[in-house]
Order: sequence, then C-alpha cells, then structure tokens
Amino acid sequence: MRVLQLNLCSSGIAGCYTGRSTAEAAEVIRAERPDLVTLNEVCDDDVPALERALGDVVPGGGVGSAFQAARNGRTGQPYRCRNGRQYGIGIVSRWSALPGTTAEGGIYPAQDPDDPEERAWLCMEVGASPAVAVCTTHLAYTVRKVASAQCGYLFSAVVAGMRARDGAAPLVVGGDLNLGSGDSPELAGCLPPGSVLADDDGQQHVVATPEFVMGGSRKIDLDETDHPGLLVDLVLR
Repeated sequence: MRVLQLNLCSSGIAGCYTGRSTAEAAEVIRAERPDLVTLNEVCDDDVPALERALGDVVPGGGVGSAFQAARNGRTGQPYRCRNGRQYGIGIVSRWSALPGTTAEGGIYPAQDPDDPEERAWLCMEVGASPAVAVCTTHLAYTVRKVASAQCGYLFSAVVAGMRARDGAAPLVVGGDLNLGSGDSPELAGCLPPGSVLADDDGQQHVVATPEFVMGGSRKIDLDETDHPGLLVDLVLR
C-alpha cells in the first residue's frame, strides 16, 4: 500500500503560499499513483481536484475523499482560506468509503489559545481488500506540549476507539505531527506499541498499526509549498 503525505500551504495566508501547490500535487499523484493521500493545509476545493487526479490513474476509478475544516478559535466557525473556502485537512483514497461507514472528524480538546487555528483530525474506512482505515491531522506547531496532547488524544482516544471495534481494520495515519523524528520522546510517548513509523526528518509522519511492515519511504521535493512530499510503501503481514 502506497501512502503519500502532503502539506500544500493552500490557505493564501501563510508566506509559503504560491497558488500552484494543488496543481503540483496533482502531477505527483499521477506520477506516483498512491493508494492513499493525506492532506494538510488545504482548502476544501483542493480535495476534489486531487481526487480527480487520482481517479485519472487508478484502475476502475472508484476513488473517494473526505475533508475536515479546522476551527477558528475566535469565532467558533470553520477556519477560512483567504479565498473564502473552508481550510483544513483531507484524505483522498483510490477506494471509496467502506459501505455503511462515513468519514469521522473533529477538533482536539487541547489547543494553543494564542493561535486562532484550532487543529482537527479526520478518519475514514475505505473498501480496500482487506478494508483499511486512514486518518490525517495537522498538529499545533506553536507549542510542543499542545502538539503532544493532541497526538495523545488522536492515538489514545480516536485511533484506540476505532481499533476497539469488532473487526477493526488495519489503520494508517499520515500528517504533520510537528513532534520531531522517531527518536523524539514526545513522539514516542504518544504512539501505540508496535507502531510502524516513517518521517521526513521531523515534521511529517506516516504511522501504521502493527499489521503492516515498512516497505520503504522517500521524500519528494516540491517547488510550490514549503514541505516535501512523504511517500511511504507499507506491506500487510
């Protein structure tokens, strides 16, 4: 299973914005043909554009996607890109959602009160064979202890809850965890035992449950955003 983690800096607010990162991401998706794409710092209309790019290159074209807006801590409303679209995180999958399921997402209880962008998580189960669950998130970068608390909630509450269900699927998390590389005590402290981990030297991570083994990973240099792509190959045991 090939997983591609991307941070596209699409808000139009941050200095890394170019307005061209979505088109560049579509090119990468067509070239690398990932099974799952986890997306950070996107506007809601970026997600269907990238779903179409994946649909162009996967057999059968039965793709799916989901989006979760961050929340504006000052207004309580969805955080907005400069163009007015909702801003947040997304998932694109070469498989549609598992029948009878819908994507789940939410806002973390722990937030940096000085940052108006309240961070979110998003998960969906997709109809691979066997079924797989995928989650994404973009944790706080301003205060490490807030990112640690958010990471703990993601894995101890959200992921653990999904794993406790009958017939729980193997699960992959891709995101901008902002907790350092694999030897970081904050990162190690929030990951469940036996987790399979790849990172891009400390910002972006792909974490998988023990049903997977690592097949390899590499960074993809991107010109239109300030983060590389992180491409990870996972193999079910």
